[in-house]
Order: sequence, then C-alpha cells, then structure tokens
Amino acid sequence: MITRRDLILNGALAGGVLLAAGLPRRLEAAALPPPVAALRSRRAEATPIRREEREARRERARELMAEAQLEAIVLAEGTSLRYFTGVHWWGSERLFAAVLPRRGEPFYVCPAFEEGRAREQLAAGTDAERADVRVWQEDESPYQRLAQGLRDRGIATGRVGLEENVRFVFADGIAAAAPQLTRVSATAVTAGCRMVKSPHELALMRLASEVTLAAYEATWRSLRPGLTQQQVTDLSREAHRRLGFEGAADLVLVGPGSAFPHGTVSPPPVREGAIVLFDGGCDVEGYKSDLSRTFVLGKATPRMREVFDVVHRAQAAALAAARPGVECGAVDAAARAVVDAAGFGPDYRHFTHRVGHGLGMDGHEWPYLVRGNATRLAPGMTTSNEPGIYLRGEFGVRLEDDMHVTESGAELFTAQSHSLEAPFARA
Repeated sequence: MITRRDLILNGALAGGVLLAAGLPRRLEAAALPPPVAALRSRRAEATPIRREEREARRERARELMAEAQLEAIVLAEGTSLRYFTGVHWWGSERLFAAVLPRRGEPFYVCPAFEEGRAREQLAAGTDAERADVRVWQEDESPYQRLAQGLRDRGIATGRVGLEENVRFVFADGIAAAAPQLTRVSATAVTAGCRMVKSPHELALMRLASEVTLAAYEATWRSLRPGLTQQQVTDLSREAHRRLGFEGAADLVLVGPGSAFPHGTVSPPPVREGAIVLFDGGCDVEGYKSDLSRTFVLGKATPRMREVFDVVHRAQAAALAAARPGVECGAVDAAARAVVDAAGFGPDYRHFTHRVGHGLGMDGHEWPYLVRGNATRLAPGMTTSNEPGIYLRGEFGVRLEDDMHVTESGAELFTAQSHSLEAPFARA
C-alpha cells in the first residue's frame, strides 16, 4: 500500500516540467528533474560521535556540577540523554533515566523488560556489560531505585539537578522517594556542555548546512509555476535523500503567505513573479541545519528588492556583531537597528521575531539571540542568523544561515543569499 508519505512528484520531462504527485516517492534518476538527479551522496563525509567524545562530555559535566554545587544530574528521554550516553529513548509513563553523579560512574534506571534494549544502546557509549542498570518491575517504584542508586554513590543529601525534559510526574516521584535531596534545574550543566560545540560537532553542522543549501538550489532550479507547497517540499526531501540525508524545506511560503513567518493554513501554489520562501533543514549524525532562502520566479519588483536588501544588510550586521564576549541581545540589536533605520520598525513591527536561536542536536536550543539575553557568546557556540521583514497582505523576506562563533568573530557555514532572482549565484 502506498501512503502519502511514499509519494513524490511524478518525474520531469526533458524540459524539466514537473507533473502532479502520484508515483512512488523513491524515483529513478531518469524520472527526476535534472538538477535533483545530478545530486550525489555526501554520506561518507559524516563521521559519528565516538565513545571517547561522550566520555569527555561527561567529564565536562562533572566540572560544571562542581561549579553549580550539584551532586548529580538526572536525564530522562530526549536530546541530553543522547548527548551524554548515546541512548535514544522514546518517552512514556515508565521512567527511564540516566544519573550522572559528580563523583563515581553513571547509573541507569530502566523498566526490567527493557533492559536488553537499554544495554544494546549503551554498548555504543560505554561497556554495556559493566554498566550499572537498575531495573524495576511493573509493580515496583523506579524512584526508589533511583534514590538507592544515589545513596550507593554517597549522595544522601544535597542538590540534584533535573534536566528540563524531566516530566513533573517523574520529578514528583523522585521528591517522594528522596525528600532529603534538594531538586534544582540542571540547565547550567546540560546547556553549559551542549552550547559549546567541538570541532567534530561543528564539522557535522557545516556539512548539514551545505547539504540543505545544495538541496534547496536543486529544488529551486526545478521549480515551475503551479506546484503546490507539498509538491515542492517532497521534491526538496528527495534532493536531501540523494545527498545522503533526511531533510526538507518543510515550509514553502508563496506570495502573501510568506508574510506569515511559519506559514498559513491555505498556502497558494508557486506562481511567476511571486515571492517564494523556503525554510527547513536536515539531520547529519544527530546535528541539525536550519536555513531559509527567499527568491522570485522571474523578475522582482523594486519593493521586493528594497526589502531583500534591508534583510541582507541586517543579516550581515548580526554576523559582524557576533564575537566572543558579546551579549546575545546585542546581536539581535545590531540586525534590528538596520531594519529600523530603513523604516520597517520600530521594535517588532515588521521584524517580528528574534534574530536567531541556538541549534545543534535540537533545531532550537541555547543560546537565543534575543533582546534582553545577557548570555555572552563564546567560541564554539552555534546559532541561526535569520532576520526577516514581513509585510501583511504583500510578502515576507527571511534570510537564514547558520553561524558559529570563532576565537575572534563569527562565520556562516554557508554563503549569504545573492539576490531574489539568483539566490544561489556564486560570488
């Protein structure tokens, strides 16, 4: 049975004209538009995170625990669990947790019937046979197992950090089982580690950005008037797959719909002379890209060019402002000053959102480039850089590249967009 997820655009004729969706998604190269068919996989360039890297992350977490006066941190399902242990776990009402003490080895609290699956995944990050996995049966309390594990590590009192994805029901259960402990946020540790990327992480993120930009360009070169948002998204997804990764332009905004930063419930089809905005990304070994490109099929109007130029300059201003020691809010302010000076302000009048968000293993994570955020940038931090101007009833322009802070400034992983008519032109 072929589902909608298994469908993609029906091929291209010799001239590259795309037909309606309806054939199996996995198309032969001959049935694809030539720009997409020409793409080649870059999968071999992506190297997974190694066991030694996760061990270094846990050591850094211990240093931050000492600074924050925490005896341990508790990680439930989600990104931080994967970051420190390599374990992928879906959430349910049953507690699975990793506990990282400041002193001593980690231990895990796991439903008994899931122990085999847990050890299978732990093999990627530690010695699964030696891992301290404390199981609980369906009629037993996982919180008592966790409390006992802490006592076995010499932690009977003091402060224990819960990472931000720990559910209230789990936090409440831990409180009842270990009332002598003080429960606080572990964000100083989890964000403190994850905000600053290693050279390996930066390389994966650079590859992710390059892949998404190449997929966007191939999709742009394949566009024809009349294509729906879903058809364009499907084509961009196939372009990502040919490059070796899962990803897509999840948002394809056209004409007045582009004035809604995250789209409308009734997106119009692509048409000649209208603004088209792509927004999306991909995943490379767990690390994300998040890029936007805005362009016109055909000839842009003077009004469109004016807005594009302001957004382009605002993005450049944010890039120039980002450097070690600068507060996150100052980067937002640099971009917003350009927009305000051009008459599209003040404040959030037409530039309706912050200039950027952190990204890494999550598409949105710390730090956030927003007014009032006093967090200071440091080398290795990665964020989006995405100013936009949105004119309701007309169109919107957003230009988004991912950037990382260097020792002396900041760099984009991908080159800025060139123009509305040639967004991927080489300088």
